[in-house]
Amino acid sequence: MESVELKIAQKDWVYITIIGVMFGFLLSLLIYFLNPALQAPSTIFFSIFTGFFIAFFAGLFITISNNFILPKVNRRFWYLISFFFSFLSGCFGFLLSYALFLTIQAPIAIYLSPFIFYIAVIVGLMTFLVGLMLHHFIAMKYRHESYKNAMTELRLKSLETELNPHFIFNALNSISELIHVDKNLAEDALMKLSQLLRSAITQKSLITVEEELLMVEHYLMLENIRFDDNIHFEKQLHEAHLKLKVPKFSIQLLVENSIKHGFKNTPLHIALYVDNHALLICNNGKKAEKIIYGTGLKNLQRRLEILQVGTLRYEKNENICFKIIWRGLS
Repeated sequence: MESVELKIAQKDWVYITIIGVMFGFLLSLLIYFLNPALQAPSTIFFSIFTGFFIAFFAGLFITISNNFILPKVNRRFWYLISFFFSFLSGCFGFLLSYALFLTIQAPIAIYLSPFIFYIAVIVGLMTFLVGLMLHHFIAMKYRHESYKNAMTELRLKSLETELNPHFIFNALNSISELIHVDKNLAEDALMKLSQLLRSAITQKSLITVEEELLMVEHYLMLENIRFDDNIHFEKQLHEAHLKLKVPKFSIQLLVENSIKHGFKNTPLHIALYVDNHALLICNNGKKAEKIIYGTGLKNLQRRLEILQVGTLRYEKNENICFKIIWRGLS
């Protein structure tokens, strides 16, 4: 059982602690207003410690409730439990600070002794109100993040469905011709196509280079049926590079692009390697005078941006090379 409203990230606890300390400082001003004779560093320290302990108990109680209480309680009581713990955080935080300063006989603790439980209740109620505001703030923040993540996921799925399916039709045509030549090879090719399509419908948008290369091998096996084994693929990667993440069908798309635009009736060599923080796919095929980003390349560029993986670039020298300059690549 999970609720966005009750999830608090670590950085949120930093803000809550800061707010708690500021709350304590304001409390010291209130105490000074009630009795100016108590103006002393101990009064300020007492109030700041109170704010810190309130934040500590808030974290403790929310952790306990999220892990042990809320999963066993009806959802309609979650808000009530959350606000009750906010009240207890204020009471316990104030009482712990009071007990600590009473042990050192601080004037502020001695002054507050006759009213200690009344003040603890008042601080608890104030903490309850602060907790109510924080609760709504964090709820709105995480709702916004949830909507943002959902929209990002929809954009990714939309882009993935745009991927050019022509190679599938070409593969099916090649398999249909192969059935009359070599039924066993045609059956194997059909299995490869099945595995490729199964990978295409996976829910993951980011996969490892190793997983992507497995799909590339299936794809090249199908393409070599059409091109009489004239497509040669060479990869020069370290073991660590295989575990890095890339968008699904990114390498496959660049390999497909190499074949589509580079094949010139002679064996085509495609090389995959890492150089200068980039993953490069190069081929020795024919060179275009001008590189134009079509649907596939634009699609890949947008997915790299959405997933915050890196950027897509190309270079023309003795070979045509497309490269994914990836932030996490070393």
